[in-house]
Amino acid sequence: MRKNTTLTAFAGITVLALGLTACGTASDPSSSADGAAADPNKPLVVAASPTPHADILNYVKDNLAEKAGLKLEVKEFTDYVLPNTATQDGQVDANYFQHKPYLDDFNKKRGTNIVPVVNVHLEPLALYSKKAEDLKGIKAGQTVAIPNDTTNGGRALKLLADNGLIALKPGAGTDATLSDVADKKGLRFKELEAATVPRALDDVDAAVVNGNYAVEAKLSPAKDALASEKTEGNPYANFLAVEKGNEKDPRVQKLAKLLNSPEVKKYIEDTHQDGAVVPAFGAVK
Repeated sequence: MRKNTTLTAFAGITVLALGLTACGTASDPSSSADGAAADPNKPLVVAASPTPHADILNYVKDNLAEKAGLKLEVKEFTDYVLPNTATQDGQVDANYFQHKPYLDDFNKKRGTNIVPVVNVHLEPLALYSKKAEDLKGIKAGQTVAIPNDTTNGGRALKLLADNGLIALKPGAGTDATLSDVADKKGLRFKELEAATVPRALDDVDAAVVNGNYAVEAKLSPAKDALASEKTEGNPYANFLAVEKGNEKDPRVQKLAKLLNSPEVKKYIEDTHQDGAVVPAFGAVK
């Protein structure tokens, strides 16, 4: 069953990618170097993860955009690569799915020049288990699944270290890898694509799950998590992003303002009362 789900998701990504390539968007990619010159009357096409990113964008589209004079189109992606490549290629105008450590790593490795516009929300990373009732139930010999991308993998290891389940080498930062683990304390690790980690909970003893995928899997940080990240001072706020040069696109500026509005703050707090998603408005540092 898991294999079929994965194949279906992959097929969906492929079809979406081909569709974008074939059809393009309402914007002219050749004008991407000067966002200020963009036609404010054309729809702004934004790539987003389904939950909570697309949900938040669709709230804006249905309740706020028309009054602000913004035409908004939301394209959903289920991975962490295509939204950036589609933005870089001009297939979409912007994206909303990532945090700055991930974007910095992506730009460095891919040679892209995507830049953040404004922070919107934070999804605290958390440790879940269907076999252990608390942290004391995580013992030597057990297997913990973590995301396999650089930034979220390091983030997961830091969460485990902060809660005494492992020890990291001195100086290991947010990009820590398994080679930076000084003491595994008998634990074994299974690195998986972030989207598949929740589905592995039946096969491992515990798993560190990204907030958006926890929401999709109906996992609650407040009720189900054995441990979760602190929200204050957390560098992993998710933001609206564009190709460099498009920050002054009037449509992007309108959307940025709406995403940081009191209405969106209330929507996020009302929709995610368990703390899986929290507002984190403001400039990206």
